Amino acid sequence: MRLTSVIAAAAATVLAAGVLAGPVSAQDYPTRPITMVVPFSAGGPTDTVARLVAQEMSGALGQQVVIENVGGAGGTIGAARVAKADPDGYTLLLHHIGMATSATLYRKLPFDALTDFSPVGLVTDVPMTIVARKDFPADDLKGLVGHVKANADKINMAHAGVGAASHLCGMLFQEALGTPLNTVPYKGTGPAINDLVGGQVDILCDQTTNTTGQIKGGAIKAYAVTTPTRVASLPDLPTTAEAGLPEVEVAVWHGIYAPKGTPDAVVQKLSAALQKALQSDLVKTRFAELGTEPVAQNRATPDVHAAFLKEEIERWRPVIQRAGTFAD
Repeated sequence: MRLTSVIAAAAATVLAAGVLAGPVSAQDYPTRPITMVVPFSAGGPTDTVARLVAQEMSGALGQQVVIENVGGAGGTIGAARVAKADPDGYTLLLHHIGMATSATLYRKLPFDALTDFSPVGLVTDVPMTIVARKDFPADDLKGLVGHVKANADKINMAHAGVGAASHLCGMLFQEALGTPLNTVPYKGTGPAINDLVGGQVDILCDQTTNTTGQIKGGAIKAYAVTTPTRVASLPDLPTTAEAGLPEVEVAVWHGIYAPKGTPDAVVQKLSAALQKALQSDLVKTRFAELGTEPVAQNRATPDVHAAFLKEEIERWRPVIQRAGTFAD
């Protein structure tokens, strides 16, 4: 009986220690640097957003948030890495709209966007711009549409690779026109923009974070922004709805994820740090310069983020299926 009592007492002590360890560790979190995986190359629009947010989250958390670029396969390699990481809050993912579209673009994925992650919160909605080489023979969106329809076999539309934001926007554009175009895939946004500036390709649909400087500098011609309201950094650029193409409405949203199984207290702490970061003057100012702004505070939360992700998967599925373009 004594031995049984000793064993029972020891088991109770271990159990009590385990129960206490959860909230204590969550309360102390983080005790070391956090890695935020960006599933695209350094210097791109998603990387730019991530570095700004990581810098401000570092201050809020009291530990450095370090960016690690893990590119390839439309962002799915980096996402898969985070899905398989320890759910301890020390490995995060900052991904864009591709988190939703990959569910249809890739018929075989090493992760499930809805079940293998714990959403932390949304970050920003980056508008897209419809742009062309600076000597393209159309002065407004109506003229662009007419010229493209009349010369579809001669028009080249660039994008940054299957699954990239520019590819998705391009699919919407072609669907709205009912006119398939010659598409030219690049390995990243930078090369696509460079060739557009150089006149090697005709048109492109890409994020304001990547096109605003080129538009303002006169290196490319801009026709419309793909959001319901105009962008403060490009006030003279009409929306697609104003310019006669309301079907092309898309913003490249970004969100932060932790691996599924991350303690809720840790996820909530990360969400609070994200909300604080998005209210910082640095983030607001730099986002504005890039043609975007932080999401409203209630959207930088796990519940809203999770519901929005599900809605976006369902929104893009029929668009991608009708296009018949898959990444695998």
